[in-house]
Amino acid sequence: MKKTLVAVVMLILALSTAQAQKLTGAGATFPYPIYSKWFSEYSAAHPGVEINYQSIGSGGGIRQVTAGLVDFGASDGPMTDEQLAASKVKLIHIPTVLGAVVPIYNVPGAGDIRFSPEVLADIFLGKISTWNDARIAKDNPGVKLPDQKIIVVHRSDGSGTSYIFTDYLSKVSKEWAGGPGKGTSPSWPVGVGGKGNEGVAGLVRQLPGAIGYVELIYALQNKISYGEVKNAAGTWVRASIAGVTEAAASIKQLPADYRVSITNAPGKEAYPISSFTWLLIPTHPTDAAKEKVIKDMLSWIVNSGENEVEALSYAPLPKSVKDKVLKTIYSLQ
Repeated sequence: MKKTLVAVVMLILALSTAQAQKLTGAGATFPYPIYSKWFSEYSAAHPGVEINYQSIGSGGGIRQVTAGLVDFGASDGPMTDEQLAASKVKLIHIPTVLGAVVPIYNVPGAGDIRFSPEVLADIFLGKISTWNDARIAKDNPGVKLPDQKIIVVHRSDGSGTSYIFTDYLSKVSKEWAGGPGKGTSPSWPVGVGGKGNEGVAGLVRQLPGAIGYVELIYALQNKISYGEVKNAAGTWVRASIAGVTEAAASIKQLPADYRVSITNAPGKEAYPISSFTWLLIPTHPTDAAKEKVIKDMLSWIVNSGENEVEALSYAPLPKSVKDKVLKTIYSLQ
């Protein structure tokens, strides 16, 4: 009897050890609020699984996953062909949610401010330097705009949020496209840098006259004003789940590798600074046990986690995208 009991205990311990897995990930701050919730819930529902995700920016996430230092990365800007070719591990992009990047500002007494694409680009180019500039005033009749210097705040780290924002600016401004261009770490013409969405939000809150850009949830959580943006159809649009969803609907054929831009999308109510965000997953991990957990985690995210995203102001994947993503996840080897 004692031998049988010992054998049962040893078997239970062996199974527990086999099931215990620690996953490490790093990257985008844009989806950190929902990722933090997902990974915590998944771990709670799967005893023995621990997921440690570091919100260090998309650039840092790409560097760490391509070097094989983490089990998965995360980015709001799709990796380039050159980055994928240089990676030590073969990676695939798995879209998780959609979100909006919003222009946030700290202009005491001004109330709601609208931003046309051209004005937004010229502010970040340094060509519009005061809040009472005639071009801002033209788009905001009746708004009390002070004779105050504009302080531009941008990301100091490699950032997918910067990629989304500069991808948009490159589409609406020839001068931006021919100058700083789009990227996770562009050469900013003016301004001060903050680390992460958190850093940009913090600086804008602290500096009267400041303007920056963050993912929508960071503006809401920090109670920072954010402006309407004129979209490609000429409609003034305030960031919303519906507006992001309409931007995503503009995609008629999703690329097989899921690397796609939806900024400045057509559609009367489409929010123009919208984007997918992606997990960067090794397709041939060396640890079979970790591979199994990653596949299960990804399928859980798509099947269950997507139901929670709207509470944090993200837009869920459209059903057609979810179905395609699940097929990709199940085919991972």
